[in-house]
Amino acid sequence: MRFLRSLTTLLLFALIICTTNKILAQDSNLNTVQDPKFEQLLNEKRKANPSLSYNDRYKIQIFNGISETAKKTLNEFRQEFKNIDGTIIFNTPNYKVWVGNFRTRMEAERFLVEIQKKYKTVFLIKLSK
Repeated sequence: MRFLRSLTTLLLFALIICTTNKILAQDSNLNTVQDPKFEQLLNEKRKANPSLSYNDRYKIQIFNGISETAKKTLNEFRQEFKNIDGTIIFNTPNYKVWVGNFRTRMEAERFLVEIQKKYKTVFLIKLSK
């Protein structure tokens, strides 16, 4: 009798697992709906700026060192220059604070001269693809 109880329990458990597996399975079809105007706007943007590459920009490094000081430096920079973006990059073993996103070298060098008064170890970085 014990054998039948364990067999019945096992079969019931297997039946529950099989049915819930079908119920909880996700549908593999994914449909995206995109406004046709979006693609049209992207094409217009590409026509207007055919040589513009966002990876081909200039940035300025204002700090290189430990994490806590990098965060502090970035916060101070953001308070002083609210319209210039900045980010922290981790490059083993140091953290680097990069600011700006300049299209031309001249633009970047103007800003570099301006911030050299406060940050002594600044230099220009040209990002490449």
